[in-house]
Amino acid sequence: MLGLKLPTDPRWVNIVEKNIEEILTDHAYCEQKATSTAISLIVSFPEYTDLVKEMTALVKEEISHFKMVHDKILERGWVLGRDRKDDYVIALLKFFPKGGSRTTQLVHRLLYAALIEARSCERFRLLSEELEDQELAEFYRKLMVSEANHYTMFLGFARQYGNRKEVDQKWQELLEYEAEIMKDLSKKETIHG
Repeated sequence: MLGLKLPTDPRWVNIVEKNIEEILTDHAYCEQKATSTAISLIVSFPEYTDLVKEMTALVKEEISHFKMVHDKILERGWVLGRDRKDDYVIALLKFFPKGGSRTTQLVHRLLYAALIEARSCERFRLLSEELEDQELAEFYRKLMVSEANHYTMFLGFARQYGNRKEVDQKWQELLEYEAEIMKDLSKKETIHG
C-alpha cells in the first residue's frame, strides 16, 4: 500500500528494544518536526486554501501526537532528551534540485512529506507487530493509522497541485532514491535511521 521499494529490516526492532528511551525521544522530535512542516506549508503557500485547512488540522494532530509520546516518556520516569539530526531526512532532502516555480517547490515538499509519513507508517507497523512491550506495541498500532492517512493526504495534494503524470514519475523516482538511502540505515534506535 505504501509503495516503499525497500522494507525495513525486521532486526531494526531488536535495536529499538535495547533502548526504548532513545526511540521515544526521537519519535517525539519527529512529531514536533511534522508539526513544523505543516506550519511551514501554511506560511509558504497561504493561497492554497484546501492545503491550509488540512495543514491547520494536521498541526493540531501532530502536536497531540508529540504530547502522547512525551507522556509515554514521563510515564516511564524519563525526560525528553535533546534533539538530534535525522540522517534519513537530511539525505532525502538532497533528491530534488533547489529552486523552480512555486508550484514545483510545493510539489517537492509535499512528496517529501508523503514519503516521510509513509516510512513512519511502515516503521510504526513493524513496532506494533514486533515489540515485546505490548503497551508500546498497541500505542504504535494506533499511530500507524494516522501516518497512513497523512501519507495519502500529502501525495493527493501533490497530484492535485502538480501535473499528475509528472508528479507520479517524480514520486517513483523519489521512492527508488529512498530505497538506496535505506540500505545504509536501520542500524539505530531512531524512527527513520
